[in-house]
Amino acid sequence: MKAINPATGELIKEYPEHDSEQVKNIIGQVHQEHKSWRAVPFSRKSQLMYGAAAILRKNKEEYARTMSLEMGKPITEARAEVEKCAWVCDYYADNAEKFLSDEVIASDASKSFVAFQPLGVVLAVMPWNFPFWQVFRFAAPALMAGNGGVLKHASNVPGSALAIEQVFHEAGFPDNIFRTLMISSRMVEDVIRDNRIVAVTLTGSESAGKNVASIAGSELKKTVLELGGSDPYIVLEDADIPACVKTSATSRMINTGQSCIAAKRFIVVEKVLDQFTEQQVEIIRSMKVGNPLDEDTKVGPLARTDLRDELHEQVQKSIKKGALLLTGGKPVPGPGAFYEPTVLGNVTKGMPAYDEETFGPVAAIIPVKDMEEAVAVANDSIFGLGGAVWSRDLKKAEEVARRVESGAMFVNGLTKSDPRLPFGGIKKSGYGRELSHYGIKEFVNIKTIWIT
Repeated sequence: MKAINPATGELIKEYPEHDSEQVKNIIGQVHQEHKSWRAVPFSRKSQLMYGAAAILRKNKEEYARTMSLEMGKPITEARAEVEKCAWVCDYYADNAEKFLSDEVIASDASKSFVAFQPLGVVLAVMPWNFPFWQVFRFAAPALMAGNGGVLKHASNVPGSALAIEQVFHEAGFPDNIFRTLMISSRMVEDVIRDNRIVAVTLTGSESAGKNVASIAGSELKKTVLELGGSDPYIVLEDADIPACVKTSATSRMINTGQSCIAAKRFIVVEKVLDQFTEQQVEIIRSMKVGNPLDEDTKVGPLARTDLRDELHEQVQKSIKKGALLLTGGKPVPGPGAFYEPTVLGNVTKGMPAYDEETFGPVAAIIPVKDMEEAVAVANDSIFGLGGAVWSRDLKKAEEVARRVESGAMFVNGLTKSDPRLPFGGIKKSGYGRELSHYGIKEFVNIKTIWIT
């Protein structure tokens, strides 16, 4: 298993893969550890989770550098990602006991209540784009609920995977309550079918989600899927355009555009189309592309050259179908998987930039006549993860937010995940929720207890 720097194409380090016997042993160890871990008091689990948060903050520079080297994340964003992981650890250390306390419900029994009990060992299949955050937003609630976890991370971020495992070890968690499986995708099916695995959570592509859900379904095992997104950013005629442009450009280019909830389709009412387009092109054109370890880099390389090439093909096909290339539009010459920050105008249905998820630094501007058409275009997608609407009329903006078919909508702000709020999508963006009290309850047995 090789970690390759996408900024240079150079090998960082090779890691040995686990064979099938090692995988079975690891799962067995986590399964055995879980039997005692589930009975550990919340106070002790919280103490350990606070410790994990402290280790993340202490080693922030080391972990941020690992992410930047392995998948090209700009170093300032990598540091913020580590901080966010510490936050989610603190959040569940603070709140897990409250979230999972018995819920008393009046009935004709002398006592009836709902208890929330851990399920067992959960498999997490995680992606490379937020190599720490995607894992911790699963692991913190799952471990606090009393579950065990095994991680199959993306093959291009093995250093990040092992670093996360080490965080929990250093914090004092039992050695085998959270383990990393150094395996390729072809071994995932056998792991899912292992009787000691009770459920699966996956963040990744639509195709990966279908495969995992199909296998888990055949075993009657629960899944939570967070898949792709093509988030609409609706810009109404009364929007604060300068504020909108600044936020939406940041949202589109965060993590070099490799975010499921990045702004991807800018649906702009004609009355402000020219103003929005001019300012959007100006700010995106000014973003520095370069070494992700440089403090002033805003756009790093894509995680792999094949991903850059796929993105370029989407751009070229959209242009051939009538999209206007306003800036960018080609790979950056030289080593690394760099792609120019790109803006496409006059994007319409039938173009890849309209119909597909573009996972990279490409913004698609879609003109519409009015609010009604904007909502219709926003909903004209197979995806339904997040989105935003911009308007000075907050009542109207809230109406639009309610009508857009997605798991989240933000008004006059950047779409993001927050430990305090549920996160997840609908349609082909997946199902289930992470974070908040909803997320921690995805992997517990919601048990009714009735006493005569």
